[in-house]
Amino acid sequence: MNHSAGENMRMKQLSPCPQSPNCVSSQSTDPDHFIEPLAYQTTIEEAKARVLKVIASLPRTQIVEEEPTYLHAECTSLIFRFTDDLEFAFDDIQKLIHVRSASRVGHSDLGANRKRVEAIRQHFNRHQ
Repeated sequence: MNHSAGENMRMKQLSPCPQSPNCVSSQSTDPDHFIEPLAYQTTIEEAKARVLKVIASLPRTQIVEEEPTYLHAECTSLIFRFTDDLEFAFDDIQKLIHVRSASRVGHSDLGANRKRVEAIRQHFNRHQ
C-alpha cells in the first residue's frame, strides 16, 4: 500500500477515557478527565526523542507501540502489578503532544494518572 507523507503524519486520536475517575486525557471534553497537553517548540522528531527519554526514565514502563506521531507505553505498578496505559499523540501543526494516562482495572486511582502526567510534563519541560 502506498501512503503519502501527509497520511503518515496525520495525528492519531487517543483512546477515550471511561466514566471512571482513573483516567486523564488532553483530548477529553470532560473537566474531570481533562489535562493540559505538552507543548514544544522544536521539531516533532526532537519532541518525540524527549518524550522517549522521559519514558525511559520511568520505572516499570516500556514502549509497546511506536508510530511517527504516536507512542503507547505500559506502566506496571510496583506492588500489585497493575498495568496502566500511557499514550502520546503528536500534533506538529499546533506543536502539542496530546497525552492520556489510564488504569486498565479498578475505579479510582487516587490521582495516580494525573500525577504521572504532571511528573512527565515537569521532566519534559526541563529537557528543552
